[in-house]
Amino acid sequence: MDKKALTLTILAYMTSNYGEGLGNVSSVQKVYKNGEIYSTRSRESLKNAIMVQSGMYDDLVVEVNGAPAQKKINPKLNASNCRALEGGYMNTKVKVEKDELTFIRNSSFYLTDAISCAPFLNETRFHNNLHLAKTFAKENDLNVQNDSKGDNKVGLMPYNYEFEKTMRVYSITFDLEMIGKDENFKNAEAKNIEKAERVNSILEAVQNLNLIVKGNLDNAEPIFIVGGLSKRKTHVFENVISVKNGNLAITDDLLYKISKGYKVGLLRGDNFKNENEIMGKLNPVSVDQFFDELESDINKYYGVEK
Repeated sequence: MDKKALTLTILAYMTSNYGEGLGNVSSVQKVYKNGEIYSTRSRESLKNAIMVQSGMYDDLVVEVNGAPAQKKINPKLNASNCRALEGGYMNTKVKVEKDELTFIRNSSFYLTDAISCAPFLNETRFHNNLHLAKTFAKENDLNVQNDSKGDNKVGLMPYNYEFEKTMRVYSITFDLEMIGKDENFKNAEAKNIEKAERVNSILEAVQNLNLIVKGNLDNAEPIFIVGGLSKRKTHVFENVISVKNGNLAITDDLLYKISKGYKVGLLRGDNFKNENEIMGKLNPVSVDQFFDELESDINKYYGVEK
């Protein structure tokens, strides 16, 4: 099969993750493009959530050994038999006989940042731990109101943070030839059934993605998705998916790329003002059907069709 990659571009509602804080103020991460500021969820944050929720980190082993925390690797523990290493690794203290060597393996799949589809609009949320402070004050015969005078004996702490949950677009692309292989250790390689299970477990996490943000559960499932098996190991649809004023832009370039053998999935629910146009011009299947067909394609690619 000449298609040796899997590329997907996804639209989903999700919050940003947070960058630097100033005192008790937390700010969302942002990027600057097209003369505007957009909130973002970083690719690192997305990747970590996907690895955890897919179960790919269930066999993760971490070591320190005088260096920053690193994924443990050695000739007997590598990407061919440890799913946690599929997302790439660098370890600077691998013992090989009497030497300590550095080994690096790139990830077999890549994500982009999830960038909002509209410029950033700041909404600040104000909170405090008043109930905890009142409970402590009651148990210790103190008065919460005295904290306002600077006593700070009950631990009352007001805080606030920027908040924005909006439609975001991100892409994920797999190098299917690299899955389950580790060239650092005599080209160790997993069996095809294991390779298929790894890819499908990551896809299942993308399909049902949720994020915990400031203690809240954030449903980040796809509401629109496009892609499939590809000859190109790149984010094919990254530059042709955009949303303006609640409408998905259906351009000639988007239609042309889809015509090259790709599929479209849509979660019906009036998430787009031009949902009827999307149905008429893109002929999407449901998001669930999209992932069912994708799982079948991956199994077929690895020769483990069920």
